[in-house]
Amino acid sequence: MNRTNKLECIEKNAVVNGIRLTYFERGMAFRGVKPTLLFVHATGFHARVWDKIINALGNFHSISVDQRGHGRSEKKKILHWNEVITDTSEMIEQLDLTNIIAIGHSMGAHALIGAAPKAEHRFLQIIAIDPVIPEEAAFLDDTPSPFNGAEEHPTAKRRNEFDSPEEMADRLKPKGSFGLFDPEMLMDYCRHGLLPNEKGKGYVLACPPGIEASVYMSSRSNHDIYDSVRSLSLPVLILRAKEPAKDRNAMDFSSSPTWPKLASEFSNGREIHFADKTHFLPMEIPEEITRIIAQEIASGQEALNASKI
Repeated sequence: MNRTNKLECIEKNAVVNGIRLTYFERGMAFRGVKPTLLFVHATGFHARVWDKIINALGNFHSISVDQRGHGRSEKKKILHWNEVITDTSEMIEQLDLTNIIAIGHSMGAHALIGAAPKAEHRFLQIIAIDPVIPEEAAFLDDTPSPFNGAEEHPTAKRRNEFDSPEEMADRLKPKGSFGLFDPEMLMDYCRHGLLPNEKGKGYVLACPPGIEASVYMSSRSNHDIYDSVRSLSLPVLILRAKEPAKDRNAMDFSSSPTWPKLASEFSNGREIHFADKTHFLPMEIPEEITRIIAQEIASGQEALNASKI
């Protein structure tokens, strides 16, 4: 993967939906000339996890966002997934983004699908990587949570302090799907996923464990996402990971949380199914994800050029 065309990455902030969000912008010179690439990350990650993919794509205007509670953004728990949808929608409006090819992973993909109907004219396409949209009936399931609040969720008990990004990476490699991560992606996750520890030495997680737990505890809060799915006419490409095993542990996040028939619910939906890959597709197979994005950009550029004739 060629990283010789790295564009300057500029850290910026915006106040939207009553919260300060950090975002990273590259390639301003290409804004309006080529599609704008908008990247939104998954739960527990951050904007800079996309660096390898963004750099490999070359000369484009791009925005990658730290969602609320994550990365360098303001630390607030997520109590309803409509919050991240509104954050995304208001960010797009405030930055006046147009000709968007939106790339989202997990909760980030869910946020983009939810935000797009309010400003569909600003989008060319959405590439939704395992967008955490289960079968519609799952949103209506009133089975009580086994956890009495976010503070009891297992992710709330994650280790929060590390001496260095390298130590964090070494500890994660043997755990879960982290051992499958591309080494560069794993180090970007650790390097930018830590903040200086204001109460002592070393670093703390940029997404505090309590905030990550709040995301999982509210993951079935947004039944309205199906209204968004069915209202969109723009092209939506779903990238879906392996299906969960019948005896899956509830804390195993390696399989797909996305309904296998979701693509057919969009009026202009398609799917690529990676039957043997984990939910962490961008980190596990970044070259393949980059190739797919590049193909979709080429199609988006054709549509953009045609609109100018």
